[in-house]
Parts: sequence; C-alpha cells; structure tokens
Amino acid sequence: MTTTYASPESPRGIVLMLHGGKPRSRQAVGGRSASWRRSDWMARTIADRVEQRQVGLSLLRFGERGWNRGTDRVADARSALDEVRGTYGDVPVVLLGHSMGARVAVHVADHPSVVGVVGLAPWWSADDPVDTLPGRSLVAAHGRRDRITSFAETTRYVERAKGIALAVQLVDMGQLGHYMLTDVEQWNTVAVTSSIQLLDLHEHAQGS
Repeated sequence: MTTTYASPESPRGIVLMLHGGKPRSRQAVGGRSASWRRSDWMARTIADRVEQRQVGLSLLRFGERGWNRGTDRVADARSALDEVRGTYGDVPVVLLGHSMGARVAVHVADHPSVVGVVGLAPWWSADDPVDTLPGRSLVAAHGRRDRITSFAETTRYVERAKGIALAVQLVDMGQLGHYMLTDVEQWNTVAVTSSIQLLDLHEHAQGS
C-alpha cells in the first residue's frame, strides 16, 4: 500500500520511499510500526520541498516487517513501481530507502521506471546486487556511529557499484547513528537534495 504526500500536476519525476524493517518478521506493518513512522515523518516534512521541484512523493508500506530473504519485499516494491508506472506513465522514479528499504531498492532498481537509488543508513551486503544499476545513479548516506547497519559495508557496496552505475556518491554523515532521530534536518536535506539531484542527472543525460 502506498501513501501519497506530494502530487504536483504533470510531475517531472516521482520519489518512492521505502521504509526500514527487520531481518526476520512476519508481523504486518501497521500504523504503529516505528520503521514506517520514521519514513512517514520524513515524508510529511519534506513533501513541500519536493513538490516545489515539480516532483511527486509517495511512501510504500510493506506487507510485513521482515526482509525474510527478500522475495516478498521485492515483490511489494515491484508492485508499487508498476502502480506508479500505470498512473504516471514513463515518468522517472527515484527510490529513497532507509535501512531495509535501501536494500529492497537495489534489488528492484532494474525496473524500467527507476533512474536512481538514494540509500539512507542502508542495509547492504556482499549478497546484494549491483547488476541492477547500469544506467541508474546511486547515492548512499551513512553515519559512522551506526550500530545497526555498517558504514564499512556501505562503502564496499558503493565501490562495487562504481563503473556499473551511471554515477555513484557516498555521503559521510559523520557521527550520526541509524535511526535518523539526531540531526533530523541533515537527514531530510540529504534525502531531498540527493533525490532531486538524481532526477536532474537523468534529465541531463536524456537531453545530451
């Protein structure tokens, strides 16, 4: 299920947010889920800034809280992307994922609507693909005090993506942790500027 926060007339792009979760859980994602609420809070905060750039903003609520080897979460995201494509046509989409959401994002980045991935405190590992990224751009923002996901693993993933993705950037968030509860505005700014940057980069590539 997706919730729309910004819906400009004739959007030039869509940011689809993917929230975090747990390695394993079959519990349904309800309105009290902390992972979903963090992304909902961000979406509400950044919606006006995104819409001012003629970009739509939606948040997918996963069916279950757990990654659970990924199959169902990937299916959730592909279904949401198909829904966006059915509504807006071939409008470019940037996936903005936190933690598990960033992991899901790189698994579905090969969807024809996707032009880039922004991962906030991403949960990436050597098992996650980079072969979904040709022609797409990647931004990863990670704090060095994160004790839930690994700055070092993110760095390794970014290195693997170089030469495959159209453009790759690692944003060092310094001494910030995982849950985006400290220096919230810094996280929000990175989310907005990176997402818009990837849409601008796509437009430039299309026009060149």
